[in-house]
Amino acid sequence: MDTSAPNSIIEFLSTRSSTPISAIGLPAPSDDEIQTMIRIASRVPDHGRLTPWRFILYRGEARVQIGKYLADLAEEREGPLTEQRREQELKRFARAPLVIGVVFSPVEHHIPEWEQFLSSGAAAMKLVLAANALGYATNWISNWYASDEKGRALLGLAPHERVTGFVHIGTCAQKVPERPRPEIKDILSEYSGPWEG
Repeated sequence: MDTSAPNSIIEFLSTRSSTPISAIGLPAPSDDEIQTMIRIASRVPDHGRLTPWRFILYRGEARVQIGKYLADLAEEREGPLTEQRREQELKRFARAPLVIGVVFSPVEHHIPEWEQFLSSGAAAMKLVLAANALGYATNWISNWYASDEKGRALLGLAPHERVTGFVHIGTCAQKVPERPRPEIKDILSEYSGPWEG
């Protein structure tokens, strides 16, 4: 078996990591690259072919407008914000040149909703991998507004939809330090029978 091509893929997957959003800058992916990333992200396990996910692009001035929405919503929830706290919300979506929202959009079906949600998570991970394979830095987050009904509406989600994640994408000029990873022995076991507590 020729292992040269698979080995390069294994190396890529073995070294993939998230980049701090503060280190993600221009340039952002082009429209053609975004199309490629979404095409790849949509090739995931999807029991029943329900497509229980969709994607929203947040870029350009839209990121600034969203920051204003979130700052106002935070103030509505928390009361008057300090200047630093308000600035934090104003910059939420403007820190990276492109943010792609991965939206869980469940379909009424006999296939359980939790299984559909897993498909949505797989789509988010494939999006991250596609962006990284194209040479871009990524960071997949959710944040407080993902759990807020009004926040989700401000971000373009329908009432029945939930946030799978917001993937921040751009370019990072520096090498990101490796973080500790779990030991295989701590996360892998042989099946030894029913759980006994």
